[in-house]
Amino acid sequence: MVEIPDTLPARMFLLAYDLRKERMTQHGPRLGYVLRAAALTELFLDGRLVEEHGRPVPGTPGDDPYGLLAEISASRPRSWQHWIRKDVRAMAGTVREELARERWIRVTRERRLGLFPRDRVSVRDPRVVKALWGGASSALRGRPVAHVNSYDAAAVALAAAGEMASVLPGSDRRRHRRRIEELTARSGPAVPAVRKLLRARRAAAAAG
Repeated sequence: MVEIPDTLPARMFLLAYDLRKERMTQHGPRLGYVLRAAALTELFLDGRLVEEHGRPVPGTPGDDPYGLLAEISASRPRSWQHWIRKDVRAMAGTVREELARERWIRVTRERRLGLFPRDRVSVRDPRVVKALWGGASSALRGRPVAHVNSYDAAAVALAAAGEMASVLPGSDRRRHRRRIEELTARSGPAVPAVRKLLRARRAAAAAG
């Protein structure tokens, strides 16, 4: 059996990798939104975050691998969207460094068009991504929603909200809309907040 990362943000980062094209398919704020939402979702599913008046507040004390609990505890109550938007680029960098340090991925420096330096991410063992994709696919098409592993359910819900075509092409999001809604309901408030943020970004771009 293939070992996979423990944390939901690490899993979502790897799911953003396209094995066929051998590159990341998510970049910039959108990837950051998904990863921040994944961290919040993990805390919510474990009871370390709860919702009061539509906002996240600390719940049962526990691990805080990405420092979000500390941020939320030190702040006045703010919306889920606020915490998903905050420090998105830093979050992507933190998760990437974690995966590189633990040897799930390799990060190399290259030049785009021979001129512009950028980092290239490659997965060390493609079986890890295949195993994560298999879990997401099973959650989407397999057993009753109540019996789906909570992280697999959240992975599908986050991939749909973040429009991650590497996991869920648009055709699959439309075909399985009801199932995705059921998985989203299991996964907590951070997931629909991602969808709202992306819609707001598109509306702002269209108006601008």
